[in-house]
Amino acid sequence: MTTLSDRHILIVVENLPVPLDRRVWLEATTLVRAGYTVSVISPMGRGWDTVFEVIEGVNIYRHPAPPEAHSGAMAYAREYGSALRHWFRLARQIWQKHPFDVIQGCNPPDLIFLLALWYRPRGVRYMFDHHDVCPELFEAKFGKRGLLYSVMRVWERLSFATASVSMATNGSFRDIAITRGKMQPKDVFVVRSAPKIDHFLPAAGDRTFRKGAATVLGYVGVIGQQEGMDLLVEAADHLIRKLGQRDVHFIIIGFGPTRNEVIQHVKDLELEAHFTFTGALYDDDLLAVLNAIDIGLAPDPKNPMNDISTMNKVMEYMTLEKPVVQFDLTEGRVSAGDAAVYAQNNDPQDFARQINMLIGDYAMQQQMGGAGRKRVLDDLSWAHSEPQLLAAYARIFAKQNQNVSSASPKRARAR
Repeated sequence: MTTLSDRHILIVVENLPVPLDRRVWLEATTLVRAGYTVSVISPMGRGWDTVFEVIEGVNIYRHPAPPEAHSGAMAYAREYGSALRHWFRLARQIWQKHPFDVIQGCNPPDLIFLLALWYRPRGVRYMFDHHDVCPELFEAKFGKRGLLYSVMRVWERLSFATASVSMATNGSFRDIAITRGKMQPKDVFVVRSAPKIDHFLPAAGDRTFRKGAATVLGYVGVIGQQEGMDLLVEAADHLIRKLGQRDVHFIIIGFGPTRNEVIQHVKDLELEAHFTFTGALYDDDLLAVLNAIDIGLAPDPKNPMNDISTMNKVMEYMTLEKPVVQFDLTEGRVSAGDAAVYAQNNDPQDFARQINMLIGDYAMQQQMGGAGRKRVLDDLSWAHSEPQLLAAYARIFAKQNQNVSSASPKRARAR
């Protein structure tokens, strides 16, 4: 009789090391607790450089991180080509130890379906974990469409076509799976990314990061072209110089390809005294800083990608009872509701005005913070996503069993 421990799931992620990728880590540990055997292939980086280790029952295989592509087809070819070589090498190594039943591909990029197709003749099924809308991500990153955008639309379609089941991070992504991806609604499960509420607990935080300021504003996340950090700096300049809020401090937590440019932008505007760049922070260090801020900032501009994406930072601010300032994005409103105020899209001066309004209304800050945590506890925490994750896997194994039972003896996989 087959037990869950006999079911081996291989999760493949390219853009962040595990366990640093919080969504993948929550998925992997949830599946282990449910009784599955779980292996993960991820890149090295940010201190996670051990080639192989077992953490909380998850087998983690890491490879050297490929160079991140910033522009051009050749740059993408180098990044994705390097990743592909490592996926196939490590998957072969894992298969020889313990054959897997499902490959879960976590995009970007939308190329993990190639690995799934290679193992499909051996009875392995593909679970597409749709983290980002890659065509829209390309457009947001480079400000154009062109040939590579069209190629990414093809890769996205092939990812969905290869998948037996897919997981979407929100309702907008589910719609894409059904419309562009042509998947059956019963094979698409919404598994939202969210912090673990037993770890993300409101507290006093490390007050030294406040630098004595009356109001502290925080940002956590990637510092890249599509995150709107230029808009945040411009909003800070307007808030301080035009609206007269000089007793404020901005804490920027994270890393990314444009971090140095953002720091230079702050220097050019002579705002260094109002900014602290902490670099990447994790676990208790991250909580110590986030709990010290008064208001969480999400300056992601409105574009085809951001409008339908769920921002992890917004969920983290809400879980820690921090009111949020963001632009008026479709999924941003779905996540935050009354826990945020919404600036006119891509207008840094209105972003500053919304911050200024919150600074002047402490009662509103408290009300919004409480509403945010309540919304997470009631509807959006990881505890609400776990049943959907397990249901997605129950579905893919049910479909796999149907395929095996209906196959001829020659095609059924011997284990």
